[in-house]
Amino acid sequence: MDTRQLAAFCEVVDRKSFSQAAERLGVTQPAVSLQIRSLEKRLGTKLLDRSGRRVEPTESGQRLYRAAQRMLSLEGQLFEELAGDDGVLRGELALGASTGPGGTVVPLLLGEFQRLNPELSVALSISDTNRVIEQVAGRELELGIVGASPRHRGVVFEPFFRDEVILVVPPGHAFAGEQVSLEELRGEHLILMQEGAGVRQVIEDELRSGPVRLRDLDVRLELGLQESVKSAVAAGFGVTFISRSGVEAELAAGTLAAARVKGHEPAREISLVRPAGRSLTRAAEAFVDFARTKLA
Repeated sequence: MDTRQLAAFCEVVDRKSFSQAAERLGVTQPAVSLQIRSLEKRLGTKLLDRSGRRVEPTESGQRLYRAAQRMLSLEGQLFEELAGDDGVLRGELALGASTGPGGTVVPLLLGEFQRLNPELSVALSISDTNRVIEQVAGRELELGIVGASPRHRGVVFEPFFRDEVILVVPPGHAFAGEQVSLEELRGEHLILMQEGAGVRQVIEDELRSGPVRLRDLDVRLELGLQESVKSAVAAGFGVTFISRSGVEAELAAGTLAAARVKGHEPAREISLVRPAGRSLTRAAEAFVDFARTKLA
Protein backbone atom coordinates (compact mmCIF):
# COMPACT_ATOMS: atom_id res chain seq x y z
CA MET A 1 0.00 0.00 0.00
CA ASP A 2 1.27 3.49 -0.88
CA THR A 3 2.23 5.12 2.40
CA ARG A 4 2.06 8.56 0.77
CA GLN A 5 -1.66 8.03 0.29
CA LEU A 6 -1.99 6.89 3.91
CA ALA A 7 -0.06 9.93 5.11
CA ALA A 8 -2.33 12.25 3.12
CA PHE A 9 -5.42 10.48 4.47
CA CYS A 10 -4.22 10.78 8.09
CA GLU A 11 -3.44 14.46 7.65
CA VAL A 12 -6.96 15.13 6.32
CA VAL A 13 -8.48 13.26 9.28
CA ASP A 14 -6.25 15.07 11.78
CA ARG A 15 -6.98 18.53 10.37
CA LYS A 16 -10.52 17.86 9.11
CA SER A 17 -9.60 19.84 6.02
CA PHE A 18 -8.11 19.06 2.60
CA SER A 19 -6.56 22.52 2.29
CA GLN A 20 -4.86 22.38 5.71
CA ALA A 21 -3.61 18.86 5.03
CA ALA A 22 -2.14 20.02 1.72
CA GLU A 23 -0.42 22.94 3.42
CA ARG A 24 1.02 20.63 6.06
CA LEU A 25 2.30 18.19 3.43
CA GLY A 26 3.66 20.92 1.16
CA VAL A 27 1.57 19.89 -1.84
CA THR A 28 -1.50 21.23 -3.64
CA GLN A 29 -5.04 20.52 -2.53
CA PRO A 30 -5.90 18.72 -5.82
CA ALA A 31 -2.93 16.41 -5.19
CA VAL A 32 -4.29 15.46 -1.77
CA SER A 33 -7.79 14.93 -3.22
CA LEU A 34 -6.33 12.65 -5.92
CA GLN A 35 -4.49 10.56 -3.33
CA ILE A 36 -7.65 10.11 -1.27
CA ARG A 37 -9.74 9.18 -4.34
CA SER A 38 -7.11 6.65 -5.39
CA LEU A 39 -7.10 5.15 -1.90
CA GLU A 40 -10.91 4.92 -1.82
CA LYS A 41 -10.95 3.32 -5.28
CA ARG A 42 -8.34 0.76 -4.27
CA LEU A 43 -10.15 -0.17 -1.06
CA GLY A 44 -13.60 -0.03 -2.66
CA THR A 45 -15.15 2.04 0.10
CA LYS A 46 -15.81 5.65 1.05
CA LEU A 47 -13.33 6.83 3.66
CA LEU A 48 -14.29 10.47 4.23
CA ASP A 49 -17.60 12.26 4.65
CA ARG A 50 -17.34 15.60 2.83
CA SER A 51 -20.98 16.68 3.29
CA GLY A 52 -20.55 18.88 6.39
CA ARG A 53 -18.48 21.96 7.13
CA ARG A 54 -15.63 19.73 8.27
CA VAL A 55 -14.30 16.56 6.73
CA GLU A 56 -14.96 13.55 8.95
CA PRO A 57 -13.92 9.90 8.58
CA THR A 58 -16.59 7.30 7.85
CA GLU A 59 -16.70 4.10 9.91
CA SER A 60 -14.35 2.48 7.40
CA GLY A 61 -12.20 5.59 7.49
CA GLN A 62 -11.87 5.37 11.27
CA ARG A 63 -10.65 1.78 11.04
CA LEU A 64 -8.18 2.69 8.31
CA TYR A 65 -6.94 5.70 10.29
CA ARG A 66 -6.00 3.53 13.27
CA ALA A 67 -4.22 1.00 11.09
CA ALA A 68 -2.52 3.68 8.99
CA GLN A 69 -1.12 5.37 12.10
CA ARG A 70 0.54 2.10 13.07
CA MET A 71 1.92 1.53 9.57
CA LEU A 72 3.33 5.05 9.27
CA SER A 73 4.90 4.77 12.70
CA LEU A 74 6.58 1.48 11.76
CA GLU A 75 7.80 3.00 8.49
CA GLY A 76 9.33 5.92 10.39
CA GLN A 77 11.03 3.58 12.83
CA LEU A 78 12.42 1.49 9.97
CA PHE A 79 13.95 4.50 8.21
CA GLU A 80 15.36 5.75 11.47
CA GLU A 81 16.94 2.42 12.35
CA LEU A 82 18.48 2.03 8.88
CA ALA A 83 19.88 5.57 9.08
CA GLY A 84 21.20 5.13 12.61
CA ASP A 85 22.99 1.78 12.61
CA ASP A 86 25.97 3.38 14.38
CA GLY A 87 23.81 4.25 17.40
CA VAL A 88 24.33 8.01 17.00
CA LEU A 89 21.20 10.16 17.39
CA ARG A 90 20.74 12.52 14.44
CA GLY A 91 18.04 14.72 12.99
CA GLU A 92 15.72 16.97 14.99
CA LEU A 93 13.77 16.43 18.18
CA ALA A 94 10.82 18.86 18.40
CA LEU A 95 9.15 19.24 21.77
CA GLY A 96 6.67 21.60 23.35
CA ALA A 97 6.21 22.62 26.98
CA SER A 98 3.84 24.78 28.95
CA THR A 99 5.25 27.93 30.53
CA GLY A 100 5.96 26.42 33.96
CA PRO A 101 8.16 23.42 33.14
CA GLY A 102 9.21 25.01 29.85
CA GLY A 103 10.83 27.91 31.66
CA THR A 104 12.76 25.93 34.26
CA VAL A 105 13.28 22.17 34.32
CA VAL A 106 12.88 21.23 30.65
CA PRO A 107 15.53 23.57 29.14
CA LEU A 108 18.15 22.21 31.54
CA LEU A 109 17.27 18.62 30.68
CA LEU A 110 17.34 19.36 26.95
CA GLY A 111 20.63 21.25 27.18
CA GLU A 112 22.38 18.36 28.87
CA PHE A 113 20.77 15.79 26.58
CA GLN A 114 21.85 17.67 23.46
CA ARG A 115 25.39 18.03 24.79
CA LEU A 116 25.53 14.24 25.10
CA ASN A 117 24.17 13.91 21.54
CA PRO A 118 25.92 16.65 19.55
CA GLU A 119 24.62 15.52 16.14
CA LEU A 120 21.01 15.91 17.27
CA SER A 121 19.21 19.25 16.89
CA VAL A 122 16.66 20.03 19.61
CA ALA A 123 13.82 22.53 19.26
CA LEU A 124 11.61 23.53 22.22
CA SER A 125 8.50 25.68 21.78
CA ILE A 126 6.64 27.24 24.73
CA SER A 127 2.84 27.57 24.71
CA ASP A 128 -0.04 27.11 27.12
CA THR A 129 -1.02 23.56 28.05
CA ASN A 130 -3.93 23.25 25.62
CA ARG A 131 -1.89 24.49 22.67
CA VAL A 132 0.96 22.04 23.38
CA ILE A 133 -1.53 19.15 23.53
CA GLU A 134 -3.10 20.18 20.21
CA GLN A 135 0.34 20.36 18.58
CA VAL A 136 1.29 16.88 19.79
CA ALA A 137 -2.09 15.50 18.66
CA GLY A 138 -1.59 17.17 15.27
CA ARG A 139 1.93 15.71 14.97
CA GLU A 140 3.51 19.15 14.85
CA LEU A 141 5.50 18.13 17.94
CA GLU A 142 6.75 14.72 18.94
CA LEU A 143 6.43 15.22 22.69
CA GLY A 144 4.89 17.68 25.11
CA ILE A 145 5.52 18.42 28.78
CA VAL A 146 2.61 20.12 30.52
CA GLY A 147 1.23 20.92 33.96
CA ALA A 148 -2.32 19.63 33.46
CA SER A 149 -3.92 16.63 31.77
CA PRO A 150 -7.21 17.58 30.10
CA ARG A 151 -8.87 14.77 28.17
CA HIS A 152 -7.90 14.55 24.52
CA ARG A 153 -8.41 11.54 22.28
CA GLY A 154 -5.33 12.33 20.21
CA VAL A 155 -2.74 12.03 22.99
CA VAL A 156 -1.65 9.88 25.92
CA PHE A 157 -0.52 11.37 29.24
CA GLU A 158 2.19 9.84 31.43
CA PRO A 159 3.36 11.07 34.86
CA PHE A 160 6.72 12.84 34.56
CA PHE A 161 7.44 14.59 37.87
CA ARG A 162 5.60 16.39 40.68
CA ASP A 163 5.80 20.12 41.29
CA GLU A 164 4.64 22.10 44.33
CA VAL A 165 2.44 25.16 43.79
CA ILE A 166 2.98 27.98 46.29
CA LEU A 167 1.71 31.46 47.06
CA VAL A 168 4.33 34.05 46.12
CA VAL A 169 4.37 37.61 47.40
CA PRO A 170 6.65 40.67 47.09
CA PRO A 171 9.63 40.78 49.47
CA GLY A 172 8.69 42.45 52.76
CA HIS A 173 5.00 41.60 52.34
CA ALA A 174 3.10 40.74 55.52
CA PHE A 175 2.42 37.22 54.16
CA ALA A 176 6.11 36.44 53.51
CA GLY A 177 7.08 33.22 55.28
CA GLU A 178 3.66 32.93 56.93
CA GLN A 179 0.59 30.73 56.75
CA VAL A 180 -2.48 32.72 55.82
CA SER A 181 -6.16 31.92 55.49
CA LEU A 182 -8.26 32.20 52.36
CA GLU A 183 -10.21 34.96 54.10
CA GLU A 184 -6.98 36.94 54.50
CA LEU A 185 -6.19 36.31 50.85
CA ARG A 186 -9.52 37.90 49.89
CA GLY A 187 -8.03 41.28 50.84
CA GLU A 188 -5.11 40.98 48.40
CA HIS A 189 -4.87 41.74 44.71
CA LEU A 190 -4.38 38.40 42.96
CA ILE A 191 -2.43 37.92 39.74
CA LEU A 192 -3.25 34.84 37.67
CA MET A 193 -1.89 33.03 34.68
CA GLN A 194 -4.25 33.12 31.71
CA GLU A 195 -6.94 30.51 31.02
CA GLY A 196 -5.38 27.23 29.90
CA ALA A 197 -2.33 27.46 32.17
CA GLY A 198 -1.66 24.36 34.26
CA VAL A 199 -1.05 26.20 37.56
CA ARG A 200 -4.35 28.06 37.23
CA GLN A 201 -6.19 24.78 36.69
CA VAL A 202 -4.54 23.28 39.79
CA ILE A 203 -5.70 26.21 41.97
CA GLU A 204 -9.21 26.15 40.54
CA ASP A 205 -9.44 22.42 41.31
CA GLU A 206 -7.96 22.90 44.80
CA LEU A 207 -10.51 25.55 45.77
CA ARG A 208 -13.52 24.07 43.98
CA SER A 209 -14.84 22.12 46.98
CA GLY A 210 -14.26 24.84 49.59
CA PRO A 211 -16.18 27.90 50.72
CA VAL A 212 -13.89 30.31 48.84
CA ARG A 213 -13.54 29.78 45.10
CA LEU A 214 -11.04 31.37 42.78
CA ARG A 215 -13.76 33.65 41.43
CA ASP A 216 -14.31 34.98 44.97
CA LEU A 217 -10.80 36.40 45.16
CA ASP A 218 -9.80 39.85 43.94
CA VAL A 219 -8.22 39.04 40.59
CA ARG A 220 -6.71 42.20 39.14
CA LEU A 221 -4.34 40.90 36.46
CA GLU A 222 -4.33 37.89 34.13
CA LEU A 223 -1.02 37.44 32.33
CA GLY A 224 0.11 35.00 29.68
CA LEU A 225 3.71 34.39 30.68
CA GLN A 226 5.15 33.07 33.91
CA GLU A 227 7.92 35.67 33.69
CA SER A 228 5.28 38.41 33.43
CA VAL A 229 3.55 37.14 36.56
CA LYS A 230 6.82 37.04 38.51
CA SER A 231 7.72 40.57 37.41
CA ALA A 232 4.30 41.92 38.39
CA VAL A 233 4.52 40.37 41.86
CA ALA A 234 8.09 41.59 42.41
CA ALA A 235 6.94 45.10 41.45
CA GLY A 236 4.24 44.99 44.14
CA PHE A 237 1.12 44.71 41.97
CA GLY A 238 -0.24 41.69 43.80
CA VAL A 239 0.37 38.09 44.87
CA THR A 240 0.15 34.90 42.84
CA PHE A 241 0.07 31.13 42.90
CA ILE A 242 2.98 29.70 40.95
CA SER A 243 5.13 26.62 40.50
CA ARG A 244 7.92 26.45 43.09
CA SER A 245 10.36 25.20 40.47
CA GLY A 246 9.65 28.37 38.49
CA VAL A 247 10.69 30.75 41.28
CA GLU A 248 13.55 28.95 43.06
CA ALA A 249 16.11 31.47 41.81
CA GLU A 250 13.97 34.48 42.85
CA LEU A 251 13.29 33.00 46.30
CA ALA A 252 17.01 32.39 46.81
CA ALA A 253 17.85 35.93 45.67
CA GLY A 254 15.15 37.49 47.86
CA THR A 255 13.33 39.21 45.00
CA LEU A 256 10.23 37.16 45.79
CA ALA A 257 8.98 35.52 48.98
CA ALA A 258 6.89 32.41 49.60
CA ALA A 259 3.79 31.94 51.77
CA ARG A 260 1.32 29.12 52.42
CA VAL A 261 -2.45 29.00 52.56
CA LYS A 262 -3.77 27.16 55.63
CA GLY A 263 -5.30 23.80 54.78
CA HIS A 264 -4.04 23.84 51.22
CA GLU A 265 -0.86 22.30 49.84
CA PRO A 266 -1.52 22.19 46.09
CA ALA A 267 0.81 20.26 43.85
CA ARG A 268 0.59 19.22 40.26
CA GLU A 269 1.73 16.28 38.24
CA ILE A 270 3.85 17.42 35.35
CA SER A 271 2.86 15.13 32.51
CA LEU A 272 4.55 13.83 29.43
CA VAL A 273 2.30 14.04 26.36
CA ARG A 274 2.72 11.42 23.65
CA PRO A 275 0.71 11.18 20.42
CA ALA A 276 -1.85 8.38 20.62
CA GLY A 277 -1.32 5.44 18.28
CA ARG A 278 2.26 6.33 17.37
CA SER A 279 5.61 5.04 18.54
CA LEU A 280 8.27 7.61 19.38
CA THR A 281 11.47 8.03 17.41
CA ARG A 282 14.72 6.77 18.89
CA ALA A 283 15.68 10.33 19.80
CA ALA A 284 12.42 10.96 21.65
CA GLU A 285 12.59 7.64 23.51
CA ALA A 286 16.21 8.35 24.43
CA PHE A 287 15.28 11.76 25.80
CA VAL A 288 12.43 10.34 27.89
CA ASP A 289 14.74 7.68 29.37
CA PHE A 290 17.44 10.29 30.04
CA ALA A 291 14.99 12.73 31.66
CA ARG A 292 13.41 10.10 33.90
CA THR A 293 16.85 9.07 35.13
CA LYS A 294 17.89 12.67 35.88
CA LEU A 295 14.59 13.55 37.58
CA ALA A 296 14.73 10.43 39.73
